[in-house]
Amino acid sequence: MKKELLVASALVGSLGMAGVADAASATFSGHSRAGVKGSDTDATTDATYAAVESASFTVSLSETLDSGVKVSTGFDITDENDGATDVSGLTFTFTDGSKLDLIEAGNAIGTHIATVPSASGEQGVTGTTANSAPTGLTFANTSDAVGFEWHSAADFAGVVGLKAGLSAAFGDDGDSAATSTAENSYSVGLNYTTTQGDTTLTVGGGFVVAEDSNSSTINERGSQSAVSLTAATGNLTVGAGFGSGSYVDANSSTSYEVDNAEVITAGAKYVSGDITFAVGYVDGSSKDGAIGSNGSNTDSYESVGASVDYVVISGITATVGYSDTDSQEENTSATANSGTAWYIGANVTF
Repeated sequence: MKKELLVASALVGSLGMAGVADAASATFSGHSRAGVKGSDTDATTDATYAAVESASFTVSLSETLDSGVKVSTGFDITDENDGATDVSGLTFTFTDGSKLDLIEAGNAIGTHIATVPSASGEQGVTGTTANSAPTGLTFANTSDAVGFEWHSAADFAGVVGLKAGLSAAFGDDGDSAATSTAENSYSVGLNYTTTQGDTTLTVGGGFVVAEDSNSSTINERGSQSAVSLTAATGNLTVGAGFGSGSYVDANSSTSYEVDNAEVITAGAKYVSGDITFAVGYVDGSSKDGAIGSNGSNTDSYESVGASVDYVVISGITATVGYSDTDSQEENTSATANSGTAWYIGANVTF
Protein backbone atom coordinates (compact mmCIF):
# COMPACT_ATOMS: atom_id res chain seq x y z
CA MET A 1 0.00 0.00 0.00
CA LYS A 2 2.89 2.37 0.76
CA LYS A 3 4.16 1.96 -2.80
CA GLU A 4 0.81 2.96 -4.30
CA LEU A 5 0.60 5.98 -1.98
CA LEU A 6 4.12 7.03 -3.04
CA VAL A 7 3.14 7.10 -6.73
CA ALA A 8 -0.18 8.82 -6.01
CA SER A 9 1.44 11.47 -3.84
CA ALA A 10 4.06 12.24 -6.51
CA LEU A 11 1.35 12.63 -9.14
CA VAL A 12 -0.99 14.80 -7.10
CA GLY A 13 1.81 16.86 -5.58
CA SER A 14 3.34 17.64 -8.96
CA LEU A 15 0.03 18.68 -10.51
CA GLY A 16 -0.84 20.82 -7.52
CA MET A 17 2.15 23.14 -7.76
CA ALA A 18 0.28 25.85 -9.64
CA GLY A 19 -2.45 26.63 -12.10
CA VAL A 20 -2.14 26.03 -15.82
CA ALA A 21 -3.66 27.61 -18.92
CA ASP A 22 -7.09 26.52 -20.17
CA ALA A 23 -5.59 24.58 -23.10
CA ALA A 24 -2.23 22.88 -23.39
CA SER A 25 0.02 23.38 -26.39
CA ALA A 26 -0.20 20.59 -28.95
CA THR A 27 2.07 19.36 -31.74
CA PHE A 28 1.84 16.30 -33.95
CA SER A 29 4.18 14.11 -35.94
CA GLY A 30 4.22 10.77 -37.70
CA HIS A 31 5.28 8.74 -40.69
CA SER A 32 4.06 6.54 -43.50
CA ARG A 33 6.35 3.69 -44.55
CA ALA A 34 5.90 1.55 -47.66
CA GLY A 35 8.12 -0.98 -49.36
CA VAL A 36 8.74 -4.53 -50.50
CA LYS A 37 10.39 -7.25 -48.44
CA GLY A 38 11.86 -10.48 -49.76
CA SER A 39 13.12 -13.45 -47.75
CA ASP A 40 14.75 -16.78 -48.53
CA THR A 41 14.66 -19.02 -45.45
CA ASP A 42 16.37 -22.35 -44.92
CA ALA A 43 12.91 -23.93 -44.64
CA THR A 44 11.84 -23.08 -48.21
CA THR A 45 13.23 -23.64 -51.69
CA ASP A 46 11.84 -20.42 -53.19
CA ALA A 47 12.06 -16.85 -52.00
CA THR A 48 8.89 -15.12 -50.79
CA TYR A 49 7.87 -11.49 -51.21
CA ALA A 50 5.53 -9.24 -49.30
CA ALA A 51 4.39 -5.63 -49.22
CA VAL A 52 5.38 -3.72 -46.08
CA GLU A 53 3.07 -0.88 -45.04
CA SER A 54 3.01 0.87 -41.68
CA ALA A 55 2.26 4.27 -40.23
CA SER A 56 2.16 6.28 -37.02
CA PHE A 57 0.45 9.49 -35.94
CA THR A 58 1.47 10.97 -32.59
CA VAL A 59 0.07 13.97 -30.74
CA SER A 60 2.26 15.63 -28.09
CA LEU A 61 0.74 17.86 -25.40
CA SER A 62 2.60 20.16 -23.00
CA GLU A 63 2.19 23.20 -20.82
CA THR A 64 4.34 25.06 -18.30
CA LEU A 65 3.04 25.72 -14.80
CA ASP A 66 3.50 29.08 -13.05
CA SER A 67 6.33 27.47 -11.08
CA GLY A 68 8.26 26.83 -14.30
CA VAL A 69 7.65 23.07 -14.26
CA LYS A 70 6.73 21.70 -17.70
CA VAL A 71 4.01 19.02 -17.83
CA SER A 72 3.86 16.89 -20.97
CA THR A 73 2.01 13.84 -22.26
CA GLY A 74 0.55 12.63 -25.54
CA PHE A 75 -1.03 9.77 -27.43
CA ASP A 76 -0.71 7.72 -30.62
CA ILE A 77 -3.75 7.71 -32.85
CA THR A 78 -2.13 4.83 -34.71
CA ASP A 79 1.11 3.08 -33.88
CA GLU A 80 2.73 1.23 -36.78
CA ASN A 81 0.38 -1.64 -37.72
CA ASP A 82 -1.89 -1.98 -34.68
CA GLY A 83 -4.30 0.89 -35.48
CA ALA A 84 -4.92 1.37 -31.76
CA THR A 85 -4.83 4.49 -29.62
CA ASP A 86 -2.05 4.43 -27.03
CA VAL A 87 -1.95 7.14 -24.37
CA SER A 88 1.39 8.21 -22.89
CA GLY A 89 2.06 8.79 -19.21
CA LEU A 90 2.95 12.12 -17.63
CA THR A 91 6.38 13.77 -17.69
CA PHE A 92 7.38 16.63 -15.36
CA THR A 93 10.44 18.60 -16.44
CA PHE A 94 11.78 20.69 -13.57
CA THR A 95 13.63 23.99 -13.74
CA ASP A 96 16.98 22.37 -12.89
CA GLY A 97 16.72 20.12 -15.97
CA SER A 98 15.75 16.91 -14.16
CA LYS A 99 12.63 14.97 -15.21
CA LEU A 100 10.09 12.63 -13.62
CA ASP A 101 8.06 10.18 -15.74
CA LEU A 102 4.90 8.76 -14.19
CA ILE A 103 2.78 5.87 -15.58
CA GLU A 104 4.30 3.68 -18.32
CA ALA A 105 7.60 5.22 -17.32
CA GLY A 106 9.83 2.33 -18.43
CA ASN A 107 13.14 1.34 -16.89
CA ALA A 108 16.30 3.41 -16.44
CA ILE A 109 18.49 0.80 -18.15
CA GLY A 110 16.63 1.30 -21.43
CA THR A 111 16.88 5.09 -21.25
CA HIS A 112 20.60 5.29 -20.51
CA ILE A 113 22.11 2.53 -22.66
CA ALA A 114 24.29 3.95 -25.46
CA THR A 115 22.69 3.25 -28.85
CA VAL A 116 24.88 0.96 -30.97
CA PRO A 117 24.54 1.58 -34.75
CA SER A 118 22.59 -1.03 -36.72
CA ALA A 119 21.07 -1.49 -40.17
CA SER A 120 17.78 0.24 -40.97
CA GLY A 121 14.93 -1.21 -43.02
CA GLU A 122 12.23 -3.85 -42.56
CA GLN A 123 14.23 -6.91 -43.65
CA GLY A 124 14.37 -10.08 -41.56
CA VAL A 125 13.06 -13.64 -41.28
CA THR A 126 10.23 -14.00 -38.77
CA GLY A 127 8.85 -17.52 -38.64
CA THR A 128 7.32 -19.01 -35.47
CA THR A 129 10.07 -19.79 -32.99
CA ALA A 130 10.76 -20.90 -29.42
CA ASN A 131 14.34 -19.56 -29.56
CA SER A 132 15.08 -17.82 -26.25
CA ALA A 133 18.50 -16.39 -27.22
CA PRO A 134 18.49 -12.59 -26.79
CA THR A 135 18.58 -10.41 -29.91
CA GLY A 136 19.12 -7.03 -28.21
CA LEU A 137 20.98 -5.49 -25.27
CA THR A 138 17.89 -4.89 -23.09
CA PHE A 139 16.28 -8.32 -23.53
CA ALA A 140 14.94 -8.45 -19.93
CA ASN A 141 13.74 -4.85 -19.81
CA THR A 142 10.16 -5.20 -18.55
CA SER A 143 7.95 -3.55 -15.92
CA ASP A 144 4.37 -2.88 -14.87
CA ALA A 145 2.76 0.35 -16.15
CA VAL A 146 2.27 1.71 -12.61
CA GLY A 147 5.62 3.28 -11.80
CA PHE A 148 8.06 6.13 -12.26
CA GLU A 149 11.45 6.98 -13.75
CA TRP A 150 13.58 9.86 -12.50
CA HIS A 151 16.12 11.41 -14.88
CA SER A 152 18.89 13.54 -13.44
CA ALA A 153 19.88 16.91 -14.85
CA ALA A 154 23.08 17.14 -16.90
CA ASP A 155 26.42 16.82 -15.09
CA PHE A 156 25.02 14.62 -12.32
CA ALA A 157 26.96 14.74 -9.03
CA GLY A 158 29.17 17.45 -10.48
CA VAL A 159 30.63 15.15 -13.17
CA VAL A 160 30.57 16.85 -16.56
CA GLY A 161 28.79 14.69 -19.14
CA LEU A 162 27.19 12.28 -16.64
CA LYS A 163 23.46 11.53 -16.45
CA ALA A 164 21.75 9.10 -14.08
CA GLY A 165 18.34 7.51 -13.79
CA LEU A 166 16.34 5.53 -11.25
CA SER A 167 13.04 3.75 -11.89
CA ALA A 168 10.58 1.48 -10.13
CA ALA A 169 7.20 -0.05 -10.96
CA PHE A 170 4.71 -1.85 -8.74
CA GLY A 171 2.57 -4.69 -10.09
CA ASP A 172 1.28 -6.53 -7.02
CA ASP A 173 -1.29 -8.16 -9.31
CA GLY A 174 -1.27 -11.52 -7.52
CA ASP A 175 0.50 -14.78 -8.26
CA SER A 176 -0.56 -17.20 -10.98
CA ALA A 177 0.74 -20.57 -12.09
CA ALA A 178 -0.49 -20.05 -15.67
CA THR A 179 0.92 -16.66 -16.69
CA SER A 180 4.14 -14.69 -16.38
CA THR A 181 4.02 -10.92 -15.94
CA ALA A 182 6.21 -8.35 -14.21
CA GLU A 183 5.45 -7.60 -10.58
CA ASN A 184 7.65 -5.08 -8.72
CA SER A 185 10.66 -3.96 -10.75
CA TYR A 186 13.66 -1.72 -10.13
CA SER A 187 16.30 -0.30 -12.45
CA VAL A 188 19.31 2.02 -12.39
CA GLY A 189 21.00 3.56 -15.42
CA LEU A 190 24.06 5.75 -16.11
CA ASN A 191 25.20 7.52 -19.27
CA TYR A 192 28.51 9.37 -19.66
CA THR A 193 29.67 11.42 -22.67
CA THR A 194 33.11 12.95 -23.12
CA THR A 195 35.15 14.37 -25.98
CA GLN A 196 38.71 13.24 -26.63
CA GLY A 197 40.27 15.23 -29.47
CA ASP A 198 37.95 14.88 -32.47
CA THR A 199 36.12 11.88 -31.01
CA THR A 200 32.99 11.91 -28.83
CA LEU A 201 32.77 8.85 -26.57
CA THR A 202 29.52 7.72 -24.96
CA VAL A 203 29.23 4.84 -22.51
CA GLY A 204 25.93 3.83 -20.97
CA GLY A 205 24.19 0.97 -19.23
CA GLY A 206 22.66 -0.28 -16.02
CA PHE A 207 20.69 -3.15 -14.54
CA VAL A 208 17.07 -4.14 -14.07
CA VAL A 209 15.33 -6.64 -11.80
CA ALA A 210 11.63 -7.45 -12.34
CA GLU A 211 9.89 -9.96 -10.09
CA ASP A 212 7.66 -12.61 -11.69
CA SER A 213 3.95 -12.93 -10.94
CA ASN A 214 4.12 -16.68 -11.57
CA SER A 215 4.75 -18.45 -8.27
CA SER A 216 6.02 -21.55 -10.12
CA THR A 217 9.01 -19.92 -11.80
CA ILE A 218 12.56 -20.05 -10.50
CA ASN A 219 13.86 -17.00 -12.35
CA GLU A 220 12.74 -13.42 -12.02
CA ARG A 221 10.58 -12.15 -14.89
CA GLY A 222 13.72 -10.27 -15.89
CA SER A 223 17.15 -9.82 -14.29
CA GLN A 224 20.01 -8.44 -16.33
CA SER A 225 22.77 -5.88 -16.73
CA ALA A 226 24.06 -4.27 -19.93
CA VAL A 227 26.73 -1.81 -21.04
CA SER A 228 27.58 -0.27 -24.42
CA LEU A 229 30.07 2.17 -25.89
CA THR A 230 29.96 4.36 -28.98
CA ALA A 231 32.63 6.55 -30.57
CA ALA A 232 31.79 9.28 -33.10
CA THR A 233 34.49 10.94 -35.18
CA GLY A 234 33.25 13.28 -37.89
CA ASN A 235 30.71 11.38 -40.02
CA LEU A 236 31.67 7.95 -38.66
CA THR A 237 30.09 6.33 -35.58
CA VAL A 238 31.07 2.88 -34.29
CA GLY A 239 29.84 1.03 -31.21
CA ALA A 240 29.58 -2.23 -29.32
CA GLY A 241 27.60 -3.56 -26.36
CA PHE A 242 27.22 -6.55 -24.05
CA GLY A 243 24.28 -7.77 -21.97
CA SER A 244 23.83 -10.78 -19.68
CA GLY A 245 21.28 -12.17 -17.25
CA SER A 246 18.25 -14.44 -16.95
CA TYR A 247 14.51 -14.12 -17.52
CA VAL A 248 11.23 -15.94 -18.12
CA ASP A 249 10.33 -16.23 -21.81
CA ALA A 250 6.57 -15.68 -22.00
CA ASN A 251 6.41 -14.57 -25.64
CA SER A 252 6.02 -17.97 -27.27
CA SER A 253 3.21 -20.53 -26.98
CA THR A 254 4.99 -22.12 -24.01
CA SER A 255 6.83 -20.22 -21.27
CA TYR A 256 10.45 -21.11 -20.45
CA GLU A 257 13.00 -20.48 -17.75
CA VAL A 258 15.98 -18.83 -19.49
CA ASP A 259 19.45 -18.90 -17.91
CA ASN A 260 22.94 -17.82 -18.99
CA ALA A 261 21.53 -15.36 -21.51
CA GLU A 262 24.24 -13.28 -23.19
CA VAL A 263 24.30 -11.00 -26.20
CA ILE A 264 26.94 -8.98 -28.05
CA THR A 265 26.06 -6.22 -30.48
CA ALA A 266 28.34 -4.20 -32.74
CA GLY A 267 27.82 -1.75 -35.56
CA ALA A 268 29.01 1.22 -37.57
CA LYS A 269 27.36 4.15 -39.38
CA TYR A 270 28.85 6.56 -41.92
CA VAL A 271 27.10 9.67 -43.24
CA SER A 272 28.13 11.12 -46.59
CA GLY A 273 25.92 14.04 -47.57
CA ASP A 274 22.39 12.69 -48.08
CA ILE A 275 23.49 9.04 -47.87
CA THR A 276 23.90 6.97 -44.68
CA PHE A 277 25.66 3.58 -44.74
CA ALA A 278 25.10 1.30 -41.73
CA VAL A 279 26.05 -2.22 -40.67
CA GLY A 280 25.07 -4.14 -37.54
CA TYR A 281 25.87 -7.48 -35.90
CA VAL A 282 24.11 -9.45 -33.12
CA ASP A 283 25.31 -12.65 -31.43
CA GLY A 284 23.12 -14.07 -28.63
CA SER A 285 22.98 -17.34 -26.68
CA SER A 286 21.03 -18.83 -23.77
CA LYS A 287 19.94 -22.02 -22.05
CA ASP A 288 16.23 -22.64 -21.51
CA GLY A 289 14.04 -25.22 -19.79
CA ALA A 290 10.51 -25.85 -18.60
CA ILE A 291 8.97 -23.64 -15.92
CA GLY A 292 10.29 -24.68 -12.52
CA SER A 293 13.54 -26.17 -13.87
CA ASN A 294 17.03 -24.89 -14.62
CA GLY A 295 17.76 -24.10 -18.25
CA SER A 296 19.74 -26.82 -20.03
CA ASN A 297 18.79 -26.53 -23.73
CA THR A 298 21.15 -24.29 -25.71
CA ASP A 299 19.72 -21.72 -28.14
CA SER A 300 21.66 -19.24 -30.25
CA TYR A 301 20.98 -16.33 -32.59
CA GLU A 302 23.41 -14.64 -34.98
CA SER A 303 22.55 -11.96 -37.51
CA VAL A 304 24.39 -9.43 -39.66
CA GLY A 305 22.69 -6.62 -41.55
CA ALA A 306 23.54 -3.69 -43.79
CA SER A 307 21.57 -0.75 -45.19
CA VAL A 308 21.79 2.40 -47.29
CA ASP A 309 19.49 5.36 -46.58
CA TYR A 310 19.16 8.18 -49.12
CA VAL A 311 17.39 11.45 -48.28
CA VAL A 312 15.52 12.16 -51.52
CA ILE A 313 14.15 15.42 -50.14
CA SER A 314 13.45 16.69 -46.66
CA GLY A 315 10.90 14.31 -45.12
CA ILE A 316 11.36 11.47 -47.65
CA THR A 317 14.04 8.81 -47.19
CA ALA A 318 14.59 5.79 -49.44
CA THR A 319 16.08 2.64 -47.86
CA VAL A 320 17.72 -0.52 -49.17
CA GLY A 321 18.51 -3.16 -46.54
CA TYR A 322 19.86 -6.73 -46.31
CA SER A 323 20.25 -9.29 -43.50
CA ASP A 324 21.62 -12.80 -43.01
CA THR A 325 20.41 -14.69 -39.92
CA ASP A 326 21.27 -18.04 -38.31
CA SER A 327 18.91 -19.25 -35.56
CA GLN A 328 19.61 -22.43 -33.56
CA GLU A 329 17.17 -24.10 -31.14
CA GLU A 330 18.66 -26.79 -28.90
CA ASN A 331 21.70 -26.92 -31.24
CA THR A 332 19.41 -27.60 -34.22
CA SER A 333 18.83 -25.10 -37.01
CA ALA A 334 15.53 -23.23 -36.75
CA THR A 335 15.10 -23.19 -40.52
CA ALA A 336 12.04 -20.91 -40.58
CA ASN A 337 14.07 -18.24 -38.77
CA SER A 338 17.36 -18.70 -40.62
CA GLY A 339 18.21 -17.28 -44.01
CA THR A 340 18.59 -14.04 -45.94
CA ALA A 341 16.22 -11.13 -46.45
CA TRP A 342 16.16 -7.77 -48.23
CA TYR A 343 14.02 -4.64 -48.19
CA ILE A 344 13.45 -1.71 -50.58
CA GLY A 345 11.14 1.08 -49.48
CA ALA A 346 10.57 4.68 -48.53
CA ASN A 347 9.72 6.50 -45.31
CA VAL A 348 7.75 9.76 -45.41
CA THR A 349 7.76 11.75 -42.17
CA PHE A 350 5.97 14.90 -41.00
